[in-house]
Formats: sequence, structure tokens, C-alpha cells
Amino acid sequence: MDAQGLARAIGRISRKIEENKDYLVKLDQQNGDGDLGISMNDGFKAVCMIMELSEEKDLGKLLMKAGNAFNEAAPSSLGTILSFGFMGMARSLKGTMDATPRQIADALHAGVDKIMEKAGSRPGERTILDSLYPAVETLGKKLEEENGDLYKALKEAARIAAVGAEATKQMKPVHGRAAYYGEKNLGYLDGGAVVGRLIFEALCGD
Repeated sequence: MDAQGLARAIGRISRKIEENKDYLVKLDQQNGDGDLGISMNDGFKAVCMIMELSEEKDLGKLLMKAGNAFNEAAPSSLGTILSFGFMGMARSLKGTMDATPRQIADALHAGVDKIMEKAGSRPGERTILDSLYPAVETLGKKLEEENGDLYKALKEAARIAAVGAEATKQMKPVHGRAAYYGEKNLGYLDGGAVVGRLIFEALCGD
């Protein structure tokens, strides 16, 4: 994956988020201020613009620009969290012009690790990590099993991300405004976890 490939991947994610913008707004209205779909749509559109305008070929530097753009365009808790993810990926791919499937998987893992480090959260706390973390873990394992076939690995990662998002229905939130609602969240999907699911669905082309 080179800079053009990264731009295409971000474009797929942006379109997927836009298609589900209203759905994300409805999810967020259950225990938030209802702006999730709007902020995520704005954030990924801003990243798309960076990808289109920048002539940068270093994937690390490009992802760092993307993280800054996302944070500015999506001034929300999840916007900040995803900007941490971009930062982690940027560090992993610094100096890389064309990433292998293994490097892509490692970068995604580095992004999730950075989110956990900076946000102080872990899987099981009803956040985006409940879909992202198992998905990136699965991606790395399936790459080995599928002899480096990124498409097959991403398909399985997307399936696991969906399972993880669904599991948030049974979780009580630990962080943010949703934590005030406690058990009232039970039975409802976490919007952030759904965003993680949508990201992987877009990456594998679903």
C-alpha cells in the first residue's frame, strides 16, 4: 500500500461512514448528544481532503497529517481517540513509502495500542476498542494463516469487529457521558464500537 492506496482506503471508510451517518446519530442520541454521525463524517472527509491535496509519499508523515486533520474536524471524544490511532499508525509506518500487508497489520495494531495508552481504556469497557481490538488481533493472526492474503484477513477481521460491536449491548460503559446512564445502556449498541465495525467493513469492501 502506497500513498494512493492509503487514500483509496480512507475514501472507502469515509463513504461507509457517510452512508451510515444518520444511523450513528440515532445511536448516539440514546446516551449522548447525537453528533456522532456528523463528527465522524466530518473527520473522515477532512482526512480525504488531506489525502487528495498532499504530495507526501511517506505513509507515516501522511498519517500524522491525517490525524491532525481528523482531530480538528471532529472535535469530540471519539474524534480525539481516533486521532490517537492515526498517530500510532504514523509512528509505525514512519519512513515507509509502500507498506506490505504485514506492515499494515502492525500499523493498525500500533494505532489501537496508542488509543489504549492515551485514552486509558481497554476492551470490555463499551468503547470503539470492543470492535477495533479484536479485529486487529484477528487481522494479524489470519495474515499468517492465509499466507499474507490481506483481503481474506480483512474479511475475517471485519466479521470479528461486528461480533465485538454486538457484544457492547451487554456492557456497562466506564467512560464519558454514557457512564452516567449505567445499566440503561444495556441492550443498546455502543456507537463508537459501531464506527469500528464500519471501518473494517469498508476496508474489506463490504
